[in-house]
Amino acid sequence: MDATLIYVIIGVVALGAGILTGKLIFTKNTEKKLEEAEQHASKIISEAQSTAENLKKEKLLEAKEKFVQLKAEHDKEILERNRRLSDTETRAKQKEQSINQKVENLDRQAKENDAIKENLNRQIEVVNHKRTELEKHQEEHIRRLEKIAALTAEEAKAQLIESLKHEAQTQALAIQQEIIDEAKLKANKEARKIIIQSIQRTAAEQAIENSITVFNLESDEIKGQIIGREGRNIRAIEAATGVDLIVDDTPEAIVLSSFDPLRREIARLSLQRLVADGRIHPARIEEIVEKTRRQIEEQVMEIGERTVIELGIHGLHKELVRIVGKMRFRSSYGQNLLMHSREVANLCAIMAAELGMNVKLAKRAGLLHDIGKVPDEETELSHALLGMKLAEKYGENPAVVNAIGAHHDEVEMQYVISPVVQACDAISGARPGARREIMQQYLQRIKDLESLAMGYNGVEKAYAIQAGRELRVIVEADKVTDNDSAKLSFEIAQKIQTEMTYPGQIKVTVIREKRAVNVAR
Repeated sequence: MDATLIYVIIGVVALGAGILTGKLIFTKNTEKKLEEAEQHASKIISEAQSTAENLKKEKLLEAKEKFVQLKAEHDKEILERNRRLSDTETRAKQKEQSINQKVENLDRQAKENDAIKENLNRQIEVVNHKRTELEKHQEEHIRRLEKIAALTAEEAKAQLIESLKHEAQTQALAIQQEIIDEAKLKANKEARKIIIQSIQRTAAEQAIENSITVFNLESDEIKGQIIGREGRNIRAIEAATGVDLIVDDTPEAIVLSSFDPLRREIARLSLQRLVADGRIHPARIEEIVEKTRRQIEEQVMEIGERTVIELGIHGLHKELVRIVGKMRFRSSYGQNLLMHSREVANLCAIMAAELGMNVKLAKRAGLLHDIGKVPDEETELSHALLGMKLAEKYGENPAVVNAIGAHHDEVEMQYVISPVVQACDAISGARPGARREIMQQYLQRIKDLESLAMGYNGVEKAYAIQAGRELRVIVEADKVTDNDSAKLSFEIAQKIQTEMTYPGQIKVTVIREKRAVNVAR
């Protein structure tokens, strides 16, 4: 054989022997691993079986305990249910016994009632028999009385009824008069109480306003600028504002005089701006006055809005709000109109609350009762009627409209709120210091004072001086002696004290003098 072939054959045989040897070795290792795996698996299975057996025992124990617990609860519930059933049966038996007893009692009462009914029937028969006999005796008695009195029963009855009727009417009138007197007394007491409480609970400040305003200056040199050349500046101010400017010897002051507080305020603010600006001439004056007037109009609206908000009045027409604001610059008998209207509104609210009326409506009527005093145009109507028309025009409540028109009795009062507004208006105006005495009353008092002194014999002249706080009486020396002068002074003082009403005190001075007059020629 070829050597190469032999080597190949030997190599193949060696390779085959190696492979066979490797297979044998792998087979032995595999068998060994399989045995180890089987042993491990057997061990795991035995452990799992042991664990499962333990779990099974634990679950069985838990199940037995749960069963025992549930059985105990079930037995307890059964016992409770049996107890309730036993109680129910006991109560049912008791009710049945009670019902049976009541039925027996009813049967017994029914028998007793039957016996009572029979007895009553017998008594009714006896009473009817006696009534018949009584009626016979009464008829016989009436016939005898008619025969004795010569009157029938109807005539006697009519006379008796008439007499009783007259007596009843007399007593009724007396009782009625007592009730009316008592009601009036109670009403007066209650009215006084309500008015006093209303006044006490509303303590408004009062300030008397005058018809002049003093405008203070830093120096008297500014007076010349305000007057202007030949007085043209002061004439322009007076023409633009409608206010009289009084420039006198009073140092560092100019007096603004006007019955209208709104005009005085416009003039004061205009002067203040002109003085601060330094340019004072007619054109500038008209410009400043017009600007100030617009500012005052805005201020009026703001005052009106603030007033209605503070009083808690809602839904008021804007024009009425503006009129309310204008009240701030108006006065009535020296009393500021807005302060007066606010006070009347508060008094009306308090009094309405005491009387159980509509408080908001009363307060609204109290605030608006004097809106006719600040008209935009002059009119011949009184302020009450004008205010009533304005309130009606701007859609106010009919009760408020009637209260405004009736607070001076110019229209008939149709609502309960009207007399309340009238009373509160009188209370506010009658407060001490609320109003200044009007000029006509002052002049009339001075005139009456002088006329009283002139009524005595021997009085030549009488002068009331110092605003009526002193009366000087000049007598004729030929008719009145010195002793008579003292007596006359005393008598005049006593008469003034008894016949006149005046503030403070009045000093009476009687003057007697003898004059001898000659002329040297």
